[in-house]
Amino acid sequence: MARTLFAFFQLAAVATLASGLVTADKRATGGYVQPASGTASFTHYSGCSQPACGIAASGYTAAISQLSFGGVPGLGPGDACGRCFALTGTSDPYSPAYTGPFGQSIVVKVTDLCPVQGNQEWCGQSRSNPNNQHNEPVHFDICDDTGGSAKFFPSGHGALTGKFTEVSCSQWSGSDGSPLWNGACIKGESAGLWPAVGCGNQGTAP
Repeated sequence: MARTLFAFFQLAAVATLASGLVTADKRATGGYVQPASGTASFTHYSGCSQPACGIAASGYTAAISQLSFGGVPGLGPGDACGRCFALTGTSDPYSPAYTGPFGQSIVVKVTDLCPVQGNQEWCGQSRSNPNNQHNEPVHFDICDDTGGSAKFFPSGHGALTGKFTEVSCSQWSGSDGSPLWNGACIKGESAGLWPAVGCGNQGTAP
């Protein structure tokens, strides 16, 4: 009886461990590439009131390239939703001789998706081609509407490359709006930094 009971607890422990591994691995499912820091490219866009994460925000926000977003268009929030990143521009890919001055470093919250389709130059990263046309693995499209792009980009420069680091959203200045539809999610801000799981990934990476 003791041996049988011991075996039962062994199996329970293995099941618990396996369950934990599945949860921990959820962020990486679907082939998405979600680094907490590295180099990136940056552009800006307007019309940010209907973001793919389903919740708009009043502070600086950005869309992130599909390979890092964690979802395909139409499937809802990816695991990047609600995560905050410190962004710093260091060069202009269209004007390599430009050495500054650059705009301010800013902290943005990811609320939107920059899909591959129609954005191949910047957001065309895929599992087979992990860098975009400017040799960057991640792209942030900074929202004009909340003032982030005006702070980040120097006058006359609308595209930059540089670096990013995921940070606690306590460093972000802004507030979240109400969910725009069922399934909206920005759990990244409360889930802990990657590789902690927030909203989870949806579908398969490009």
